[in-house]
Amino acid sequence: MAIWMPYRAYGVNYYLAYGIEAQTIEGGNVAMSLQVEKLEKNMAKLTIEVSAEELEKAIESAYRKNKNRISVPGFRKGKAPRKMLEQMYGKNLFYEDAANDLIPDAYDEALKECTENIVSSPKITVVQIEAGKPFIFTAEVALKPEVTLGAYKGVTVDKADLEVSEEEVTAEIDKERGKNARTVEVTDRAVKQGDIATIDFEGFLDGVPFDGGKEENYPLTIGSNTFIPGFEEGLIGAEIGRETEISLTFPEDYQQEDLAGKDVVFQCLVKKLQEKELPELDDDFVGDVSEESDTVEEYREEIRRKLTDKKAKEGRRAKENAAVEAVIANAQMEIPDAMVETQQRQMVQDYAQRLQYQGISLEQYMQYTGMTPQMLLEQMKPQALRSIKSRLVLEAVADAEKIEASEEEIEEEIKDMADSYKKDVSEVKDILGEEGRKQVEEDVRIKKAIDFISENAVETESAAENE
Repeated sequence: MAIWMPYRAYGVNYYLAYGIEAQTIEGGNVAMSLQVEKLEKNMAKLTIEVSAEELEKAIESAYRKNKNRISVPGFRKGKAPRKMLEQMYGKNLFYEDAANDLIPDAYDEALKECTENIVSSPKITVVQIEAGKPFIFTAEVALKPEVTLGAYKGVTVDKADLEVSEEEVTAEIDKERGKNARTVEVTDRAVKQGDIATIDFEGFLDGVPFDGGKEENYPLTIGSNTFIPGFEEGLIGAEIGRETEISLTFPEDYQQEDLAGKDVVFQCLVKKLQEKELPELDDDFVGDVSEESDTVEEYREEIRRKLTDKKAKEGRRAKENAAVEAVIANAQMEIPDAMVETQQRQMVQDYAQRLQYQGISLEQYMQYTGMTPQMLLEQMKPQALRSIKSRLVLEAVADAEKIEASEEEIEEEIKDMADSYKKDVSEVKDILGEEGRKQVEEDVRIKKAIDFISENAVETESAAENE
């Protein structure tokens, strides 16, 4: 029996990105009774009973929706009585559709009545479905785990290195020079790292050309890692107009199975060679690339200042992450598998939506990458587990420290979101709705908990610096 699965709750960023209102889906007020049985490992079984009268309505509704699709000798389509159809095809003919009609509303009503904090999609099992009797099904769900906090004030973290060296300033300036470089043709030397080589090539497996292994006039930047390992390195030292032979082995995990792990030979011809010519580092260059500086010395100080600010921001993020990780490590909680699985599925669905927003379906992505749905879920598992632990611990810290989000802070967060998505504040509020606003409030509490942990963390010199 194909059973309904519930609507999932998306994060506020999802609502904003796709313009979906974050309203709770209301059930149809189906009369039901609920029993809750606590299980091991923060699981629970909800037993939900719907009256025989409600089941009869659902069966009759399923009959009306489906009767035109069923042929009965002696009757025009849609005119055969329900009892005759049930006699011919079985009395359970309409049970599946009836169950799928009843379960969403009944489960929604059960959630309203249940006082437990449910944190997973339910595993639905139909216990009883028979005309004239109550409809009974169970929903096995995960409950929000209790968190036992360890030390969360004064955790130690490595002190970030905020010093900017002359080499880093020079490297940053060279990046800017590279953006403004011009490409010039080279005729008097062999290929070296960073060159742009226009090449013909053909690959051979056991002396036979293989599909996809041949190109002409292909522009390749040496060092871009565009090709498989060993190919670009094999071109270094090649001379213009002379054939070069490159022997290498395809990676074991190469997506083209007939080539994975195989030894091949490429015959290559460098037809044209170019290099980037960097502009001179002088006051004229500075005038072209900077709005703040006029001289090279001023420009170096500008770059140093920007790198210092960047390192400071990165240092703050690193301190926050390290402090939160330490608090998580000090905490104890038992996370049910169903909670992790639900988070994995939500992350895959979010990823699929982001791909769709870029014009790529999840099926296309899996074809391109060779991934399977199960592989994608497994890939998400560590991140899902870390996300759950982090959220639970930060909520526990916010509760322990009685951290609250003020109306001003919530409004400021919504304004920042509106600016980020280039929408009016009023539009964002309409999209979020009451449920979305509650989530924004909780997100503000979480951010303040992160700030609290980070501000109370103790920075120490790292072991590497002390050696």
